[in-house]
Amino acid sequence: MARDIATLRNIGIIAHIDAGKTTLTDQMLYYTGAKHKAGEVDSGTTDTDFDPEEQQRGITIYSACVTFNWHGVVVNLIDTPGHVDFTAEVERSLRVLDGGVVVFSAREGVEAQSETVWQQADKYHVPRMAFINKMDREGADFYATLGQIKKRLGASPVATQIPYGSGPSHVKDPFRGVIDLISMQLLTFSTDQKDPEAHKQITTSPIPDDAKEDADEWRATLIDQLSHLSDELMELALEEKEIPAQLIRGVIRDGTIQSQIVPVLCGSALNQMGVQPVLDGVKEYLPSPADLPPVEGIDPKNPEKTLRRRTDDNEPFCGLVFKIVADRHGDLYFVRVYSGTLKGNTRVLNPGKDVKENIAQLWHLQADKREQVSSVEAGDIVGIIGLRNSVTGDTLCDSKRPVLLESISFPETVISMAIEPETSAERKKLAERLEMLKRQDPTFKATESEDTGQTLISGMGELHLEIIKNRLLRDFKLDVKVHKPRVSYRETVAAPVEAVGECHRQMAGKTHFARLRIRLEPQQSGESATIDPAATGEIAGEFLSPAMESLRDQLQGGGKFGHPLMNVKATVLGGEVSESESTDIAFQIAAADAFYKALDAAESVSLEPVMKLNINTPDDCMGDFIGDLQQRRGTIHKTEIRGSRVTILAEAPLEELFGYSTAMGSLSHGRASGTMEPSHYGPAPAAVAGRFA
Repeated sequence: MARDIATLRNIGIIAHIDAGKTTLTDQMLYYTGAKHKAGEVDSGTTDTDFDPEEQQRGITIYSACVTFNWHGVVVNLIDTPGHVDFTAEVERSLRVLDGGVVVFSAREGVEAQSETVWQQADKYHVPRMAFINKMDREGADFYATLGQIKKRLGASPVATQIPYGSGPSHVKDPFRGVIDLISMQLLTFSTDQKDPEAHKQITTSPIPDDAKEDADEWRATLIDQLSHLSDELMELALEEKEIPAQLIRGVIRDGTIQSQIVPVLCGSALNQMGVQPVLDGVKEYLPSPADLPPVEGIDPKNPEKTLRRRTDDNEPFCGLVFKIVADRHGDLYFVRVYSGTLKGNTRVLNPGKDVKENIAQLWHLQADKREQVSSVEAGDIVGIIGLRNSVTGDTLCDSKRPVLLESISFPETVISMAIEPETSAERKKLAERLEMLKRQDPTFKATESEDTGQTLISGMGELHLEIIKNRLLRDFKLDVKVHKPRVSYRETVAAPVEAVGECHRQMAGKTHFARLRIRLEPQQSGESATIDPAATGEIAGEFLSPAMESLRDQLQGGGKFGHPLMNVKATVLGGEVSESESTDIAFQIAAADAFYKALDAAESVSLEPVMKLNINTPDDCMGDFIGDLQQRRGTIHKTEIRGSRVTILAEAPLEELFGYSTAMGSLSHGRASGTMEPSHYGPAPAAVAGRFA
């Protein structure tokens, strides 16, 4: 029997760290019958946090994929990390998902990483719904969080539920259930721990008198917001006629898929209150692959031509590699199938590298468990074993109908540490394991220092490198010495500079001649090599190509002080050609010569990574934090007061922030929390830059 693609949902659970993503995911598995008992993050018994490091720390580090059924809908769900050091896991997951559930803590509201993941979802046009979690916690405030979603995220939240009460059981008006604004009923959930099956029962009852006024007011707000999206609903509202619940849900669905609104629900995942309505929301409001426009790519043979692939089993196959789990026995590649059907024991094309790849085995994924299948269809997420040359972000497609999809971009690393094998025998093992980790994690880099012979590993933050270090020592049992983390600096040039490079030498009995004039200059972002149109009249086209290739290679190298170059543009201005002696090799050499001369003549600027800080502290500690940040060369951008606590938004150089979590504890006696994430690279002060001169 053919599968109905309209019943498929590819979704992600995304949020700030500790908002309750993994708990919500595990409860979903429990309620859908995919597991018999709900796990707990604190005890390390959740399905998606299966790595020992995740269980020990109580945080998600690696995105995990699980599949379950809910009332006729098949859900492929990816649970993603919340810590900023692992933002790449969120980035690559959102690139291939059709919808998202964004989890917010009712106590903390919209936090720093909430904004980051929201922007990532905006970038990939992912429709989403919101779940305001932890309504039974002290200080929970549904309405304040709803307002922050609108104000700080620039979204259009639509409350489809409001809480009945707020806070833990000992307060005067505790959280007891949710009021459904569509059916206008109170939903309550059993808290009888002795009867686990009772948790699966929802009790519906009329809205209590003490909540009726609020419910009517928020129902009117809901109808008013939806009236702008549907003429039919607006007419019924103006005529004060009854509006069918199915019409309301249909309008919410259409508005969500078009990213016009964000339906908002609430509850407490840990205490199993409000989870089933979230599952209903996934079914009712989030799109199937068929609801979204065809995926777009380019023709590899004609990059100016745009190609489209509909989510249809009869279309030519195309998919995107979005994650690799490295293994000595064969890497497992996570692939989103956008169109067509893919079968095991076949061959496909990687158009970006122009190589054919073997599809040896296909696997359906359930966290750390796998089930082999013979084929997969459009819209599926699948694990593949057998690929050799593909990496994260690569396209796989039918070799007869090639298409190249947009890849996945990842941020620059900001922190490094040196690592040395204790023996020469360990050196080869270390190199193999580092290559494995690089395949798995696009934000992890490993290079060997020519000056010291040490291996430098680079990542997104102190925690990121600590996790890598622990894998090398614990999982791979390597005998290595690890040094303290250090900042990854970059270089650029201060102002435009021009130089002429030459090649005039004998090689293999033949004279090779070329002369090339270039300009090196700073630019806003990225490194690029371009050609001044006037130069094409002086240099034959056949020689421009090798010259440009050489310049691109140089731009990927180091600057005057040995740091990687950043935000530099190289332009070919002209040159000189000999009809009898000019060669490709000569122009490559001349381009490199011109580049190094220009770099030597330029004023080099050292760049240091600047971090974005979000600190939440009791208001009586705010002055201490601001004074401390100023001593760390920090800039305070904003302070927000919420009750007795203050949120400080600031920026500071990474070099000044090593061990900052310990400093936060000292300044607030353990009462503050905070996050930091890479913001940008900025000019380093003279005292820092002087160390490299």
